Amino acid sequence: MAILERTHLAIIRAVDEHGSLTAAAEKLHLTQSALSHTIRKLEDQLGLPVWHREGRGLRPTQAGEYLLAVANRLLPQLSYAEERLKEFARGERGALRIGMECHPCYQWLLKIVSPYLATWPAVDVDVKQKFQFGGIGALFGYEIDMLVTPDPLHKPGLTFEPVFDYEQVLVVGPDHPLRKLPHALPKHLADETLITYPVPVDRLDIYTQFLTPAGIAPKRHKPIETTDIMLQMVASGRGVAALPRWLVEEYAGKLDVAPVKLGKQGVAKQIFLGYREADADIDYLRAFVDMARAHRDGA
Repeated sequence: MAILERTHLAIIRAVDEHGSLTAAAEKLHLTQSALSHTIRKLEDQLGLPVWHREGRGLRPTQAGEYLLAVANRLLPQLSYAEERLKEFARGERGALRIGMECHPCYQWLLKIVSPYLATWPAVDVDVKQKFQFGGIGALFGYEIDMLVTPDPLHKPGLTFEPVFDYEQVLVVGPDHPLRKLPHALPKHLADETLITYPVPVDRLDIYTQFLTPAGIAPKRHKPIETTDIMLQMVASGRGVAALPRWLVEEYAGKLDVAPVKLGKQGVAKQIFLGYREADADIDYLRAFVDMARAHRDGA
């Protein structure tokens, strides 16, 4: 019976990432013949192929696809465990890797990180923004330790705690007629250019909680990646946007923009911090959650 080893998983993953045996062997500091021999021996023990060989290319078989999925799940966990053990051996507390699933939350997060670093000098903080809307997988894959999100997806093994309440509002420029109204209605956006972050429509509150239920779509939808450019566009009369009220109020001192309530009742939201249940007793992770909650009035 074949014994599946970490080396096998590393080879499967490296070939998938780098596209060839030669590149994978170089990445893993192996000769190509040693890599090929290792996989050939595994295939002999399994009694089935891992790859279909098509000329110089390789295409994973069904077994190969399964091994790749196992490798993508287990290898980050093993690397994480090894790094944690090294930190323990060096007498260090560790690192808190935070993933962002909320574009405007970065400014809010900075207000927590600064006092946190001062309080926990032996803990490093790393903020990863590439996990926008892929944060659940990153948590399960041990690529991050905490996820900042306004839209938690509750899954077994994960815990989400609300730490900050806020209101999602429409942002308008200096001469916009909606600026004089107590609140905006969906129909008011039918002839507008709506500026949003580059996020799928089904993850945008302005659509899911305001426009779509009313059967309204804006005249034009323009995605922009950065908050500063988005608000400068609004201030210059190029469109309207939807952002947290606290963020709009912060920028109002620098740009002539104003918040307008979305509907008579407004759109209430929360920022959540998510983490693995198995990490709930890590003191410096717990401290970050508590500090974030304590700063709910300061954002």
